[in-house]
Amino acid sequence: MLAAMPDSAPSPLSAGGPALRDSGDACPGTLRLHRADDGALARVRVPGGVLSADRADALLAAAGRFGDGELHLTSRGNVQLRGLDAECGGGLAELLTAAGLLPSAAHERARNFVASPLAGLDGSPPVSGWLSELDGLVCGSAAAASLSGRFLFALDDGRGDVDALGADVTLIAAGDSCLLRIGASDEVFRVPSGEGPRAALLAAEAFLRTARDSGAWRVKDLPDGVRADLVRTVGAGAGPAGHRPRPRTATPPAPGAHASTDAISVDVPLGRLTPAQWRLLTETARRYGSELRLTPWRGIVVPGPFAHDEAVEALRALDAAGLITAPDSPWTGVGACIGHPGCAKSLSDVRAEAGAAVGPVGRLPVYWSGCERRCGHPHGEWIDVVATPDGHRISHVRGERRDPRTTVRNGDPARLAATVAEARAL
Repeated sequence: MLAAMPDSAPSPLSAGGPALRDSGDACPGTLRLHRADDGALARVRVPGGVLSADRADALLAAAGRFGDGELHLTSRGNVQLRGLDAECGGGLAELLTAAGLLPSAAHERARNFVASPLAGLDGSPPVSGWLSELDGLVCGSAAAASLSGRFLFALDDGRGDVDALGADVTLIAAGDSCLLRIGASDEVFRVPSGEGPRAALLAAEAFLRTARDSGAWRVKDLPDGVRADLVRTVGAGAGPAGHRPRPRTATPPAPGAHASTDAISVDVPLGRLTPAQWRLLTETARRYGSELRLTPWRGIVVPGPFAHDEAVEALRALDAAGLITAPDSPWTGVGACIGHPGCAKSLSDVRAEAGAAVGPVGRLPVYWSGCERRCGHPHGEWIDVVATPDGHRISHVRGERRDPRTTVRNGDPARLAATVAEARAL
């Protein structure tokens, strides 16, 4: 599910260009809160999106004690708490530390890992070993504490889902070895599977040495020549080079049951979970496997195994709670930033507009943004709807290419909905 938080820097689609180190890293965390129009915001890193039921309970307790009670999923499988008191930082950190969600204060914003949500559940190789080892290595590296909160690691089980997300360092399962990718380079380096996490850390540390001179926050922000030098430097210390283009578009887990009910998956409308919805998901996880996997598409996978009847009943209950449990939901593929009134920069209440425009499922996902920053936008191919002072500009995005289609003036919601539906059907 596509949805809605300021969990990325302005993209290359924005007029602002690359995010460079001309100021301190303002990316939110749990120790550095971000001031928004609806209160302070905390972003809790959840490496690989993997949450035990007990830690999920702790997040719900934090949202209720310090914030507005709701939990918001981000495009990196993390959780945001909104409506916080600006002075709650100490109490919030204490609660999250006790729950094991804040293992290193120095590295809390550097623990940005996405992982294939169905890894190990549908016949694909697990990546849990990589995830725990890489998290430990990053937290044990003094240099890695300097990574921007925007820098991203991806652990792909070979299906290409998170490889498509444009991470800075990607590990891809390939039999008894793995492939190491730096940024969007088509060149990959084969290393033994057991050495993958350390190779990923060394690549991140090599980026930091390069970034000192370039001013870049992420690999994609490096000048072309500098980025090519970084790939060569990493490759010299890795394994044999090969050619593997990065997938153009990610395919998230479809809502419903997976692989003879080894897992069930739901999407979350606009990534926003009420306390009751979160509690139901946590209770479902505790009953069948005691784990939740938050996806980079604002969805949640609950690993089983489930008996067939159990999967049907669990999905029925989650559907009744307002979650998306089947691919034919009109909310499938619909996302939006937080918009007005939560964000002062937003020119419109894009969440309400996205809801009003929900219709037949489109071939392409759609993302509504309240301003040119497009916070939390998806990757790959999608329909881009951006609020402007005069209306909504609609474009067709393919990777780094954006083809403007039309602008719908303010005051015509029916035409706006129809135009978006037509664009999504391309």
